[in-house]
Amino acid sequence: MNDEDQRVSQEPGAGEATDAVEITPAAAAPPTGTMSAERIAMKALEARLLGGERKLRRREVAAGAGLSLLSARKLWRALGFPNLGDEEVAFTERDQAALNTVVDLVRAGKLTEDAAISVTRSIGQMTDRMVVWQIEALVEDMVHEQGVTDAVARKRLVNELPGLVDALEEMLVYSWRRQLNAGVQRLAVRAEAGLQASEEGREGDEDDAPLPLARAVGFADLVSYTSLSRRMNEKTLAKLVQRFENKCAEIISVGGGRLVKTVGDEVLYIAETPAAGAEISLALAQAFTDDEILPEARVAMVWGRILSRLGDIYGPTVNLAARLTTLADPGTVLVDSMTAAALDQDERFVLVPKAAENVRGFGEILPVMLARGQGKGLVLD
Repeated sequence: MNDEDQRVSQEPGAGEATDAVEITPAAAAPPTGTMSAERIAMKALEARLLGGERKLRRREVAAGAGLSLLSARKLWRALGFPNLGDEEVAFTERDQAALNTVVDLVRAGKLTEDAAISVTRSIGQMTDRMVVWQIEALVEDMVHEQGVTDAVARKRLVNELPGLVDALEEMLVYSWRRQLNAGVQRLAVRAEAGLQASEEGREGDEDDAPLPLARAVGFADLVSYTSLSRRMNEKTLAKLVQRFENKCAEIISVGGGRLVKTVGDEVLYIAETPAAGAEISLALAQAFTDDEILPEARVAMVWGRILSRLGDIYGPTVNLAARLTTLADPGTVLVDSMTAAALDQDERFVLVPKAAENVRGFGEILPVMLARGQGKGLVLD
């Protein structure tokens, strides 16, 4: 934080955008006596989730942390909060404590300001998606189990959530700690093992490589998804997408990989070794071939170096894997020739060279079809 962050400007609107989103302040809410039962329940839930009543304005919270309003806004925007006007009473004491926590990390030298904003953004974006997912799952379950409409289920959920908040929060913290530990363990294993022979030919070692991480990068893409989606109603399409995502997440997790993201009919994943990536890829292709509801999938995997930023991955390796996916036949897995070389001595895999292809951005490449060799492959409990 800079010197400006040791004081808060007293000029109205200083450093503030002029297109602030207008949000009705809590103070303008109608008296309790005129509130509906739903509104009363909503306010009670809000007070519980926010840690108390909204009674602070944005300048008061920024001042309490010793920040300029501009710096406070950077953190709030990273969390996904909308703009607020100077007179809107929108914050609680818990908001003040959270801002102080981040600021203290920067002032203690444990995080730079840029790192603090990036970490804060990761929390905001991931929890936003998580909350939407959880609400939709709960609403869908109520519609199915209670036989009510979507609108009724959403109203009832306000009364159901208080009994779920503590358990959901506990599971969130538990999962975060487990995932963080798994990430640390992966770092430790790679640091102790050093480079493996299978990384040869992929542009330098860990110290001088243009991209820092050697990973197996894979894509799985459902065949004919667009035409299928046009013939389905909303509920059927939602079930198909959920089935696809659940199956992908399970296989990738069992295989020791990480699901980077899903975009409609496509999933992007990574693994620590070429063999792990190959096992996951073959399991995905087989799972969708065997599925009685989902169509087959085209799958491709490339071993190479990537850049990881903001939870996503980038680099030529990712682009090549995406290009290969479009070349794969339904129900099959393609790799490039260098990935095939990394797997060549592994009896678990059979490698079948295909005709050369001219791939946009890469020129002529030699695709290789990956098939099952010895062993059972991934076993799902």
